[in-house]
Amino acid sequence: MTDTPDSSEPKTPKIYIDADACPVKDEAEKVATRHKIQCLLVCNGGLRPSQNPYAEMIFVPDGPDVADMWIADRAGVGDVVVTGDIPLAAKVVESGARVIKHNGEPLTKANIGNVLATRDLMADLRAADPFRQGGGKPFAKADRSRFLDSLERAVQAAKRDIV
Repeated sequence: MTDTPDSSEPKTPKIYIDADACPVKDEAEKVATRHKIQCLLVCNGGLRPSQNPYAEMIFVPDGPDVADMWIADRAGVGDVVVTGDIPLAAKVVESGARVIKHNGEPLTKANIGNVLATRDLMADLRAADPFRQGGGKPFAKADRSRFLDSLERAVQAAKRDIV
């Protein structure tokens, strides 16, 4: 299992993926392979292990937010986290990691407060109207393309963060 590196070794960027419901795992693995960096797919199980030598499956116990806590305990400066989980994003942004949502939207110190507030507002609206239906728009090919571009830029920036 991967943990914190030995302090005598230079830090290399890692891509952490909150993998249970991630629609862009394959794209993230492609970016990791291109940069020859480790891609950690963290999940509760149910995913097939990747054959990619840069991808490592991390299986955590079942339970609320166990995968999120595993990522939050390890991700920091020089790392990129791929997640749609806004509370997890807020934690790792605070620790200095770069965060990309599945649609390619970066979450940063400048915007995470507004994103959290919007998330909370929408949860309150849904709770107030139990008949409110709908969800997000379907994941499109353009979202995949935007994600790839955004992850590429985030990995390049993460490499600069640790120099």
